[in-house]
Amino acid sequence: MTATAAERTGARTTEAADVITGARERIDTLDDRIIGLIQERMAVSAVIQQARIRSGGRRVNLSREMEVLGHYRDALGKPGTALAMTLLELCRGKI
Repeated sequence: MTATAAERTGARTTEAADVITGARERIDTLDDRIIGLIQERMAVSAVIQQARIRSGGRRVNLSREMEVLGHYRDALGKPGTALAMTLLELCRGKI
C-alpha cells in the first residue's frame, strides 16, 4: 500500500503536504551541497596538514582551531561550536 503525501509528511492537508514535500526536496539538495563542501574542506585541510608536517610543524594548529570554533560560535551560537568540533574532527581526525 502506498502512503499518501499527507501521510508521508505528517501534514493534515494536501496543500501543506505539497509545501512540505517541496521544502524537503530543497533541504535534500542543500544537504548534498553541504556534504560536498565538507568533503572539499577535508581535502584542503589535508593539504594544509601535509605542508605543516613537511615543514617540521605539528599536524594540528590549536590556535587556528580556536579561531574556527569562535567563528562558528559567533555565527551560530552554542550549537555552532559543536558543529565546528565535528568539522574539525572530520578534517584532522581525533587528537
